[in-house]
Amino acid sequence: MIEVFPFAGQPVAVFGLGRSGISAAKALTAGGAEVWAWDDAEASREKAAAAGVPLVDLYSCDWSALSSLVLSPGVPLTHPQPHAVVGLAKAANCEVIGDVELLARTIGNARYICVTGTNGKSTTTALIGHMLSFSGQDVEVGGNLGTPVLDLAPLEGGAYVIELSSYQIDLTVVLTCDIAVLLNITPDHIDRHGDFDHYAAVKKNIFHRQTSPRVAIVCVDDEPCRKIYQELVEAGDQRVIPVAVGRRVEGGVYVLDGMLYDNMDGGDVALIDLTEIETLPGAHNWQNTAAAYAAARANKVDALVASACLRGFPGLAHRQELICEIDGVTFINDSKATNVASAERALACYDTIYWIAGGRSKASGIAELAPYFPRIAHAFLIGEAAADFADTLDGDVDYSQCGDLESALGQAAAMAHKQGRDGAVVLLSPACASFDQFTDFEARGDAFRRLVEARASAPIVANGK
Repeated sequence: MIEVFPFAGQPVAVFGLGRSGISAAKALTAGGAEVWAWDDAEASREKAAAAGVPLVDLYSCDWSALSSLVLSPGVPLTHPQPHAVVGLAKAANCEVIGDVELLARTIGNARYICVTGTNGKSTTTALIGHMLSFSGQDVEVGGNLGTPVLDLAPLEGGAYVIELSSYQIDLTVVLTCDIAVLLNITPDHIDRHGDFDHYAAVKKNIFHRQTSPRVAIVCVDDEPCRKIYQELVEAGDQRVIPVAVGRRVEGGVYVLDGMLYDNMDGGDVALIDLTEIETLPGAHNWQNTAAAYAAARANKVDALVASACLRGFPGLAHRQELICEIDGVTFINDSKATNVASAERALACYDTIYWIAGGRSKASGIAELAPYFPRIAHAFLIGEAAADFADTLDGDVDYSQCGDLESALGQAAAMAHKQGRDGAVVLLSPACASFDQFTDFEARGDAFRRLVEARASAPIVANGK
């Protein structure tokens, strides 16, 4: 754990007592701050209290005594409207920051390599950490992908590799990334940012205050990112490295037909065939890999060492995670596919899909997935979005209304084994948030894994029981 000492002797408010909130409260307390912590949910307050976090009702406290509010990223900062506690803080001229900002203010002699994007940021962050670690560098990996940043170890001259969501970027002020990576921007979290333009503007803020020799790495495969790339190049403040899939880019890293090429130093050096890496399936992972490779190279990892490290990448849970194969049927956990764009990336990877989809929809449905419908042998629909998804699939894809994940998996596995088609994949890629039936995507993916592993140790039967 990192002791946040810059607030020693001062009262600091912490609101939102999930993992990052409790982590921030403990780190502030360890650094000598007087913590006033609160959450709207009684269960969260009880959990925090049991962990030794001091509670103060922020709705009735003296805000004039406070100068800082540490806000958990899940709490609305601006849209659809600021949370009431945010309003109280701003009325008292109290800054609103997040746990990443606390890290930046506490550890000033480490490098910060930060990754954002609508999709792929967890895999890219983990890949960068993997390459730096295996090349012998001192590195800590955390942020939005799981481990709160203040639970990481303090570093002296090493590198923090941090996944940043748009919410977390909104809560940083002094953080300046030594290397910042922007993967892609597609519509997501619009309810929390008001409109797409504001969402894109927040993503661009990952490059805030970068000056040479700091590095901006921008994947230029979508129009919003191409625009940001051009703006950064024209500003000329930092080194800007382009990344692309499907076309060559001068001075950057790109992938053609699965082959990774390095043009960062001029010349086109072919390095590794990414189709041979089983833990990074699909063209979307080519983008993640190229961006991660560019970041590692920018952080002084040798090109051949970086490419060799890719072969040993173990993959991430819940991101097209291969669970197992049972009598010719492969089971894939892609629970992290909480939006349509992410599910699209998974559907593009397989030809015979028994698709488990549904949950709490974030957007206007799955119509844009129509080009991939021919790949879907059958859809098994769960959760709040099931009826809407069924309306879209009707007439194009056979489907079953399953209600919950256990029923969907049972029916999908039974049908896949009965039909015996080559390359059959039971794919959990919900295109939805999990909150209608699970606490988060990780709980949903863990449930899927347990159910599959239970089937792997039991006889296969045709009724899915």
